[in-house]
Amino acid sequence: MQKTEEDKKTQQKEYEKYVKEVTPTHNLWLQMLKAFVTGGIICCVGQFILNYAGSMGLDKQTSASWCSLLLVLASVLLTGFGIYPKIVKWGGAGALVPITGFANSVAAPAIEYKAEGQVFGIGCKIFTIAGPVILYGIFASWLLGLGYWIGKCFGVF
Repeated sequence: MQKTEEDKKTQQKEYEKYVKEVTPTHNLWLQMLKAFVTGGIICCVGQFILNYAGSMGLDKQTSASWCSLLLVLASVLLTGFGIYPKIVKWGGAGALVPITGFANSVAAPAIEYKAEGQVFGIGCKIFTIAGPVILYGIFASWLLGLGYWIGKCFGVF
């Protein structure tokens, strides 16, 4: 039994209606606001750590080291307890871009693949998300360093 042209059109309209129903809609301005608030809170926490460490008599570099260390620690702990993924879901790029997002991208695969063992689970898959960031970050810095060195050789810099 062949479908008539009218049956095909009806089926196409039903399919389009279904697609509209299941396709999620996003409010761009709300997403940007959530990312701004989330990133802002993370930055405010970092600034609080810097200010507190400075008030305890630490120099700027040591304060910055403690700030980075504590933000990474907090991110890993929140990832381990399943809280940071919820923050990421709500805040989007505001939670993924700072150092806390990088720590999350290393900790999450370690937690996920620990059942496969220390070597084949954690050891092999810990950098599945963060690995490309590290690779291309190092490569980009190498290229920029090479360009700077060549510029120094020719007296440009």
